[in-house]
Amino acid sequence: MTVTVVMVAEKPMLADSIAKLLSDGKATKRKGWNNACSVSEYSGQFMGERAFFKVTSTCGHVMSVDFPQKYNNWEKTDPSELYSAPIHKIEANPKMKMNDYLASEAKGADYLVLWLDCDKEGENICFEVVDAVQPAMRKPANGDFMNAVYRAHFSAITEKDIKAAMRNLGRPNKNEALAVDARQELDLRVGCSFTRFQTKYFQGKYGDLDSSVISFGPCQTPTLAFCVTRHDQIIQFKPEPYWVIQTTFEDAEKTAMRAEWARGRLFDREVASMFLDRIKKAGGATVVDVSTKKSAKERPQALNTVELMRIASASLGLSPATTMHVAESLYTHGYISYPRTETTSYPANFDLRGTLAQQTGDKVWGAIASKVLAEGINKPRGGDDKGDHPPITPMRAGGSVLGGDSARVYEYVVRHFIATLMRNCTYDVTTVKLMCGEEEFSFLGRQLIDPGFTVAFPWAGVDEDERAPNVKKGQKLGLKSAVIDARETSPPGYLTESELITLMEKHGIGTDASIPVHINTICQRNYVTVETGRRLVPTRLGVCLIHGYLAVDRELVLPTMRAELETQLTLIAKGEADYLAVKNHALEQFRRKFVFFVQNVTRVDSLFGVSFTTLTEAGKPFSRCGKCRRFMKLVESRPARLYCSNCHDAYPVPSGRDGSLKTFGDKQCPLDGFDLLYWQGVGGKLARSYAFCPFCAANPPFEGMKNGDGCDHCAHPSCPQSYISSGLCGCTAPACEGVLVLDPQSTGKWRFTCNRCPAVITAFEGAKKMKLKESECEECGAREVTVTLKDESKFVGCLLCAPEAKDQVNLNHAHLTAEQQQRQASGQRGRGRGRGGRGRGG
Repeated sequence: MTVTVVMVAEKPMLADSIAKLLSDGKATKRKGWNNACSVSEYSGQFMGERAFFKVTSTCGHVMSVDFPQKYNNWEKTDPSELYSAPIHKIEANPKMKMNDYLASEAKGADYLVLWLDCDKEGENICFEVVDAVQPAMRKPANGDFMNAVYRAHFSAITEKDIKAAMRNLGRPNKNEALAVDARQELDLRVGCSFTRFQTKYFQGKYGDLDSSVISFGPCQTPTLAFCVTRHDQIIQFKPEPYWVIQTTFEDAEKTAMRAEWARGRLFDREVASMFLDRIKKAGGATVVDVSTKKSAKERPQALNTVELMRIASASLGLSPATTMHVAESLYTHGYISYPRTETTSYPANFDLRGTLAQQTGDKVWGAIASKVLAEGINKPRGGDDKGDHPPITPMRAGGSVLGGDSARVYEYVVRHFIATLMRNCTYDVTTVKLMCGEEEFSFLGRQLIDPGFTVAFPWAGVDEDERAPNVKKGQKLGLKSAVIDARETSPPGYLTESELITLMEKHGIGTDASIPVHINTICQRNYVTVETGRRLVPTRLGVCLIHGYLAVDRELVLPTMRAELETQLTLIAKGEADYLAVKNHALEQFRRKFVFFVQNVTRVDSLFGVSFTTLTEAGKPFSRCGKCRRFMKLVESRPARLYCSNCHDAYPVPSGRDGSLKTFGDKQCPLDGFDLLYWQGVGGKLARSYAFCPFCAANPPFEGMKNGDGCDHCAHPSCPQSYISSGLCGCTAPACEGVLVLDPQSTGKWRFTCNRCPAVITAFEGAKKMKLKESECEECGAREVTVTLKDESKFVGCLLCAPEAKDQVNLNHAHLTAEQQQRQASGQRGRGRGRGGRGRGG
């Protein structure tokens, strides 16, 4: 009997690699029906039985948590209800149909082996996969489905690691999955409640916040607070003048030597002048001591995630999010080990020599690796073993084939690994002490003894530019010059990403996986901007938010509360704390804080009031309101909107950063009397463009319309802008349910754009007029058109079928099916699925 074993990885590329390694390259591969994943198949042995293996994957999380639909209406749901509202799991990406796909591939299978990433998130995805496939798989003889479920633990995509993981299968960890469930629910309820309340409150009052969402997050907000605290220190800093005495001495050969004054700096100009007079009066100095001691720079510990992000930001100029994206790509391609780890200590059985030997052929650092092997590997520094994954190391040579950011990150990983196996950098530090009268001065010099690990880390080398002068004890030196130098104390610089990562790690804000997400969020929300040197400068909005939180409840921004919660979540993962008890206690804490925040939001508002412009004062007159017929103002800062100061209503409009917004002549919506507007996206003749009514876009009048939809989705039977009036035919793209609608402002460059997909048809360029007729083509069902050409001659007929239109219609961007392309090549046009066809827009 042959058993069927389904194996699921976290990414398609990972599944391909695992199948290739386990099958010794004999697996056959086919595309999964959801068009996102692949399936590799091979035969072998499993638990002593003949087995047929199917290896496929997810694309990250299968499920996510959300509120039921009725709670997602910001206008009808009180944010305080979100702390007790039900939540449910929904598909993370419904278009992938991942649950159905996994179930179909697992149908009738006997065993499930989970190859998800070996961290808490991966453990959570394990149980999402279990839930998806359990109904489709065979039930074990003992009735306990989990007896047929196994978990592979691995840290690198190499033959050795993958085959070892297959030989030593374990079980998925429910406690770690529950810790992630708790974090997801807390972040959803807390984040949504605060975000919805303050977004509605502040965007309803101010017009230049320049952020689409005023978000709050239990990790995001303390992260921002670190940046604002440094900003406050800079703003509040008051420079203070001070004075230093700079002296230059010389020996008998007139060799000049600059010495440092032992007193350093003085904050009194007159006292500094008094000491200067004494030094000049002495006229020279005597060497009273020359001492040399050996010093060392320690080689680095093994590389973990936080250190990689820190170095990549400071030295490579890469954001943490970019760094981790690149590192994950290197990992899935087998170049480095798993990049999410807190451990800085190599396992006792780690093959240091074999890993180093792989790098000896590289033309850049191969010679360094060879020398270390020849001289002998030094025992790496001790570090912390967090029990998750081994440190980040290279897994195979790749310096000659990689490029761009991948090559730079890979090179750093390799150099860091080599450096951990080398000697410390040692050097002599020579200190020369002088007495000039009663004042002490000194010289300091360094001389390299052994560069050690700095051969691999040249940027960390010892600066030998300043060597100690060659003098002896008792030697007399002449005073060449002595002057007072006036200076000022200076404020600290804005936090760099590297410094922020250090603070987040120190205070327990986020994990190695979520730190880059939180930093990226505060940048996207326009709370900070990234300046030269990757320094994070808070915006007015970011500063106001943190100052406002501090005025209401300091614990909302202090890192202590989140750090304590992370500690409790870790206890859940270890099985030492009850999931429900921890989650419910934390939720009640945040609920009380939310209620208090709502009651005292005026304290925050007082700060916003002096920093931002009210909606009444913001913007410029743009189009008329259908309710009062007065001009509404266009507020262009995010979120872009029209604001009627008479009715006190705001209507979202597309952002001017993504295209252009203009009035549509004197046309009005027949439903509500609002002036129609015209939106044209970027991209030239292929851009999405449409007319829309601001009121209808915010309050969809017909079933099937969504917020933000334009007139090309409107089913009004007589409005000239609706798809009923201006639709040519159903979209020609495969499986698209949309309608090709005449662009109302494409005069001279006539085009029809799909109201659902990017398909575009252009026709009769240069023609004066184009009008849709009520009659339909007998061949394809598309509406016929009347076209007035430059010479006043006319074309009347079907754009898709009439032979005389063949050379006047461009279908290159219409996404035709194979059948339609064949018809076009033979002189016939694609079928249009005319007005009676499927997909009327919606």
